[in-house]
Amino acid sequence: MSDAAKQITGSAGRITAISYPCLFLKRTNWLFFLASLSSLGFAGEIIRTTAELVATVRDGAQGATIQIAPGTFELEAPLEPKTGMTLKGAGMDKTILTQVASWKPSTKTLPDPEMKTEGMDTRAYLVRLKDKAAGITISDLTLRGPQLHGAIFGWDNADLHLHHLRIQDTLWTGIRTFLMKGAKIHDCEFIDAGGRWERGEPGLKGGITGGAIFPIWMADCEISHNCFVRTQTGKADEFYGIKGRQGKRCRIHHNTIQVNFSIEFPFEGDEDMEIDHNVCHGTISIPKYAGGPVPKSGRTFHIHHNWMRDSYSIEFVHNGVEISHNLFDFDTQKDHGNLISGFGNAAAPGPASFHNNLVSNPGRGIVWINEIFNNLEIRNNHIIARTTVTPRLDGLFGLNPACDFKTISIRDNLIECQGQARPLLRCKESYGSIIRNNKLINVSDADRYDNPRTDKPAGLEAPLKFECGVHGEFIIDGWKARPSAK
Repeated sequence: MSDAAKQITGSAGRITAISYPCLFLKRTNWLFFLASLSSLGFAGEIIRTTAELVATVRDGAQGATIQIAPGTFELEAPLEPKTGMTLKGAGMDKTILTQVASWKPSTKTLPDPEMKTEGMDTRAYLVRLKDKAAGITISDLTLRGPQLHGAIFGWDNADLHLHHLRIQDTLWTGIRTFLMKGAKIHDCEFIDAGGRWERGEPGLKGGITGGAIFPIWMADCEISHNCFVRTQTGKADEFYGIKGRQGKRCRIHHNTIQVNFSIEFPFEGDEDMEIDHNVCHGTISIPKYAGGPVPKSGRTFHIHHNWMRDSYSIEFVHNGVEISHNLFDFDTQKDHGNLISGFGNAAAPGPASFHNNLVSNPGRGIVWINEIFNNLEIRNNHIIARTTVTPRLDGLFGLNPACDFKTISIRDNLIECQGQARPLLRCKESYGSIIRNNKLINVSDADRYDNPRTDKPAGLEAPLKFECGVHGEFIIDGWKARPSAK
């Protein structure tokens, strides 16, 4: 029974007049009242067959709550919920929506055009929200579409609420939206929810990769407490966790993302995006040509309190970024990446700040940026570089020789190389940076710059301790990560 239904029923299930003012209406209004209950889903029966489900969604009123019984419901075409509708199953382990064997849309439009619906098959989804329909809720279901492009498609759907869904085994994406505003997507499981495609064929040798959550232009949204898992290991089975194109004032937090590219936002116009308390087994990718514009707030992305597991952690460059209070925890046997990597050619003015992070076992290094990038601050980090499998011998920071090094600051860090000594910097021009008050241990080029000491401590400004992952399933306590009691 829904919360609203509980509010209007007593302990014996009888309707009470205390919490529902409509019960003070005269007898002549009872039919209106009962009709209202029906539209809310309180008086209707639980849906038990596919035919009932299709008819109820098609013919139901806006705002209706449609309760679906346990079982498997095989669809021949997308369900199209209207404004305010709620589709609620009996639980993701109990109610399954899938497609009939004969519903097999062509894959010629895959990969889809990404930034426009022209050339897409927006009906190759189990659920296709009515355009501009607001306030739709879908929950407590499994959506499985092994022959479909995805599970849910929506265009300009404000206040969308998706929760307690298992989205599994789809060809291109899980949730595909345009102009999503005020949405909440939480407590969902994404299992093999996407793939890689090239000209209508599985991307065995190349192509474009889809995303489990694939929003184009999202604002004021929250994506939290979701788990992303890949079990199919073929080259065409790759998928990104959250693959976005421009986000404003959104928060992505407390997700566990076990795919190669965890989060991607390589687009201009990003503003006040907060990525925090996630477990990321792959890359957070936020590159933009020339770094992109900085909004009035001064910040595009704040990436903080995440547990990052891959040495190729952050794909750069982007202006207005703050990266702080993360544990970058890498395997010495997997030293393939620079923690921050930039591959472009267009100069970016910055700024960016990297501070109060713990870095264990950087592979190639901490920062390698091919393009000119200025106004970079690296401070109050504790970095331990152990001998890697290769081993890596390059400097920890690799910057373009044409940078304005008077705007680049490396200060108040504790940097120690255990085993193999490594230099701090890669190019001679970098020695023109502001290098101050770093505690350096076994750093091989320490005699090439002054590094004057101050009365400030080197390293973290406060101990690092936080929860991360789905409902705080892990606790980070300094260098250690352990499962929480949750």
